Amino acid sequence: MMKRAARTLIAVSAAAILTAAGVLTAAAPAYAAGVTATFTRTSSWETGFEGKYVITNGGTTALSEWTVAFDLPAGVTISSSWDSVRTDTGNRHSFHNAGWNGNLAVGATASFGFVAGGSGSATPANCVVNNASCGGGPPDTQAPTVPGGLRVTGSTGNSISLAWNASTDNVGVTGYEVQRDGATIITSTTTTVTDFGLAANSTHTYQVRALDAANNRSGFSAAVSGTTTNGGGGNAGMAAAPYYFPGFGTPLPNPATVINATGIRWFTIAFVLASGCNAVWDGEGGLTGGQHQTSINAIRAAGGNIVPSFGGFNGSKLGEQCTTPAALAAQYLRVVDQFNLLAIDIDIEANEFDNDASRNRVVDALKIVKQQRPSLITIVTMPTTINGLSFAGTQLVNRAASTQANIDVFTIMPFDFGGGNNMFNSTVSATNGLNTALRNAFGWNQATAYAHSGISGMNGLSDQSELTSPATWTQIRDFAAQNHLARLSFWGVNRDRGCPGQAVNSSCSSIAQSDWQFTSITAAYRP
Repeated sequence: MMKRAARTLIAVSAAAILTAAGVLTAAAPAYAAGVTATFTRTSSWETGFEGKYVITNGGTTALSEWTVAFDLPAGVTISSSWDSVRTDTGNRHSFHNAGWNGNLAVGATASFGFVAGGSGSATPANCVVNNASCGGGPPDTQAPTVPGGLRVTGSTGNSISLAWNASTDNVGVTGYEVQRDGATIITSTTTTVTDFGLAANSTHTYQVRALDAANNRSGFSAAVSGTTTNGGGGNAGMAAAPYYFPGFGTPLPNPATVINATGIRWFTIAFVLASGCNAVWDGEGGLTGGQHQTSINAIRAAGGNIVPSFGGFNGSKLGEQCTTPAALAAQYLRVVDQFNLLAIDIDIEANEFDNDASRNRVVDALKIVKQQRPSLITIVTMPTTINGLSFAGTQLVNRAASTQANIDVFTIMPFDFGGGNNMFNSTVSATNGLNTALRNAFGWNQATAYAHSGISGMNGLSDQSELTSPATWTQIRDFAAQNHLARLSFWGVNRDRGCPGQAVNSSCSSIAQSDWQFTSITAAYRP
């Protein structure tokens, strides 16, 4: 079994079982006349409140299910909920009945509750029950007005910023869907967005449309084009993306300092874990706010970009908690939309990797993700033996080929083989074993298989005291470049500092080296 030095992750407790979000969310139950949902603030304090909704079937026919959805102001987040299955998408929160309280006879009631933090005076807005107003009445079928005034407000070497005029709606606008070059890239709850991670000197065309609480969509706005400037971390730099975990390292490395010192532009951010079937950052209660958000903002402000990594060795994994490929794909896409991503990394290890059902579910979910976001780069990172993939790894590759999952990059972690190995020779052997597995599964030639391969090593001493020195990592980098591998990464930037003679830990490499030396070597990678 694979693990990484000092990767002690904090499991996030599940206060509620959460389900799929984003584009794959199941449609709300059909409208039924006379159904209402009434909100009560049952408790309130300066930094939060407890709320309750009561659903009443005031109609003439029984209900078999119900869904209540509403908006909360920016900065107000739900930390827990009960008696329902919750989905969070930005500021929009949806609550579907639990398995035992969906059936409502005429005149019957059901309820659910939640705790929200951020403001004790916050009030839900744009509430719908079964796609109609929570106050009762017919379903909302009126679409918002088309957004006007779409314009480019700025550009850098790797980003284009946009703004537009707000739409209006009879109930209320809940968000805006932004398209780049004809493909949806993000849903924003504001009238501005910055599209990160673009290639330098590249031109892109954008449109935007408005959404409301009943999922009515306006027409698309007039198109506008923008061009990035000369410079910045474009797509070529994505191939070199070492892992950075905002959760450990003393002191925690400042990513802007690392960018300026090494020239690295991309970081693989660890780790997205699961709270039920709901994506959350490791050690944090959600996806926004906290140290992960701070680190991502700092990376992008310094001209870099991110590839979030889902999974890792420890903690609760989405591939285990989400019971269907569609629900799992929705959580992957929720993170994609939240952070306007060009790529995601699924670091599949431990039970998520060893269990046939969860491993297959990951592959099947990634197929759905590629269908929904064809331009998104999907990466799978997995354990390996010295000679190549294990049975589970080979099965994952074979399923990806047989189902046409269209996974872009298969990355191996060539370490923790056992003490005393020559890490360059072991890495080459493992990578060539991966090459053979890809050729057998997809029918590719050697060069094509290499172009879909990646290496994710461990700098300094591994958990099993295998030594990868800066000189060895340079050899590995050059081998990867000679064979044009799609990805070169290592665990991790937090450890990229010297501390010779010390035990393996989270803050340094346990060998003599200069600060950020492995990151500098990686930054020079050109596939």
